[in-house]
Amino acid sequence: MSGNSTGKMLSRTLQRTVPRNTRSASSRADFLARRTAASRTATATATATATPSYQARGQRKQQQLFRSVYTIAVVGAAATLTQYYINNGSLIRPGHAEAAPKDEENVMVFEASRKKANASVEENRDMISSQHHQVKRSWEAPGVYAWGSNTGRVVAPDSTDSTVKTPRRMAFFDGLLLRDIKLDRNFGAAIDESGNLLQWGVGYAADTKAPVTTLKGKNLTSLTVSRDRILALSKNGKVYSIPVSASEQSTGDKPSEASWIPFYSTSSPIAYRTLAPKDLPSSEKITGIASGLEHALLLTSTGRLYSTASASDSFPSRGQLGIPGLTFSTRPPGPYDQPHEITTLRGFTISRIACGSHHSLALDRDGRVFTWGDNTSGQLGFDTSSESSIVDAPSLLPIGKLYSSTSQTPIVTNVFAGGSNSYLTIDATKVAAQTGGLLSDSDHRKANRGLGKITADTFAFGSGIQGNLANNRWTHVQSTPTRIPSLSGLYEYDEKTNSTVPIRLAHLSVGASHAAAVMDNITNLTASSSPDSTDDDTNWGADIVFWGGNQDFQLGTGRRNNVCSPTYLQPLDGVEEGKRARASSGAKEMHRFHITPRATVVLPDGRRRGVEQRVECGGGVTAVYSGT
Repeated sequence: MSGNSTGKMLSRTLQRTVPRNTRSASSRADFLARRTAASRTATATATATATPSYQARGQRKQQQLFRSVYTIAVVGAAATLTQYYINNGSLIRPGHAEAAPKDEENVMVFEASRKKANASVEENRDMISSQHHQVKRSWEAPGVYAWGSNTGRVVAPDSTDSTVKTPRRMAFFDGLLLRDIKLDRNFGAAIDESGNLLQWGVGYAADTKAPVTTLKGKNLTSLTVSRDRILALSKNGKVYSIPVSASEQSTGDKPSEASWIPFYSTSSPIAYRTLAPKDLPSSEKITGIASGLEHALLLTSTGRLYSTASASDSFPSRGQLGIPGLTFSTRPPGPYDQPHEITTLRGFTISRIACGSHHSLALDRDGRVFTWGDNTSGQLGFDTSSESSIVDAPSLLPIGKLYSSTSQTPIVTNVFAGGSNSYLTIDATKVAAQTGGLLSDSDHRKANRGLGKITADTFAFGSGIQGNLANNRWTHVQSTPTRIPSLSGLYEYDEKTNSTVPIRLAHLSVGASHAAAVMDNITNLTASSSPDSTDDDTNWGADIVFWGGNQDFQLGTGRRNNVCSPTYLQPLDGVEEGKRARASSGAKEMHRFHITPRATVVLPDGRRRGVEQRVECGGGVTAVYSGT
């Protein structure tokens, strides 16, 4: 799936080569004529000394030979004329190749060069490769593209369109870099390059037409959203819970904040709450957050995991907190959203977390996966029933069963979740087959071929009725993780190491009903900057695919049908890309969107920054933004 071949493939001319013959038809006739003349001379000499009876028989044989020679000569001439007319009057000489006629259907010709004599090297690179053009544009014009439902004025705040069918730039973010962004149907939130929180959408304020800075000066690094609140993590490990609504921000309790003036404090301009686990040592801080509609997970620097209520209108009641028996009525004294340590996970160093709408996943450093919460669609990876649709304590997922009888050892490398779906990425390593001595030596060697080879797979489970499982099927409930065929078992050749390497997932963003996967394929971002770069070298990015529900055009395909297998999009600037392609080749070309991985570049304003494009799927909406 590497983009290295884009723009570098040239079709080859097919030529028909005539088989090498020892003689043509006319040559054979001349040869036989010479042989006949020699035969006549020998016959005349023999006849002069022969008796009359032998002379008569010799004359008859001579007449038969003349008739044979005449017949061969006529046939040879006819064959020559036939060959002449078949080949448009040109005799084909043995051992030479002739170009096929131009009107033959199977003829392929070299593609005309797209390079222009008066164009610069970079202009010619743009003509050669669509990916090179996309990478350059992502650096020259950073910003945000969004599409999907616009009923909440999120993907296009200044537009009255109810939907945005294909990627559209949000003018407010032109030239800006963001630390994070999260979009829902009715509100959007982002962290700018300075760590301030931006909000927009009718969920924030009905009359807003552009993002507004709300929480300032906290050096925020990442955020997640629940049904009606935003959870933001600062660089120093503090977690802020901010109401989505502007009216609640202005009327709610506003905490006191320290001032730069010693011994003086002031009230915060907006209402918010801080979520801090009790008795957390000063050497330990929150490093990761994830949220569902009503709950959130907080991951510490030592691998401990806490859960908390994340919405103000409802308390988690489907076991998603991971603490058996914890309900609104049984909660301990204190704030309703105080964090609680998930004590059943003590002893496991948690490294990754993910939340669906009402379920949770945690991955430890040894590759073990724990799931808990709502399981009505099988999103926990266990069989479900009406009597046992809720699991209120972390349960170990039996990953080994997925690779039974395969001579592979699986290790889960990451977990993702959203809506009623869960996803796993797995590295499966080939190990020695356990044959029990029943195989011959040759069969044993064959069974153990490729020891140590790693296969990168992606699995999905949960609801699949909208195509969320990406396995080409429409399934209501999928309780056993199922492999995504087009995102599993992929390899490519690495020219730097001269070896074949697996293609893993770099990131997977999951919304309420759709998802997007960024592949970790080999990329190139050094064209024109490397001293070894040639005029034909181009930049190329990573493959990105989308699938799932599409009722609000959130997949960006321009059509409303759901998609049950990963699919590509056209480039973000599809119209401009089409114009560029037609200008360079004179015909419409179909290109696909490639997302630009991280690189240090000089921005148009002269700043030198590390920049990458990221994708974010939300509730009926999608965004691609320039992240720092």
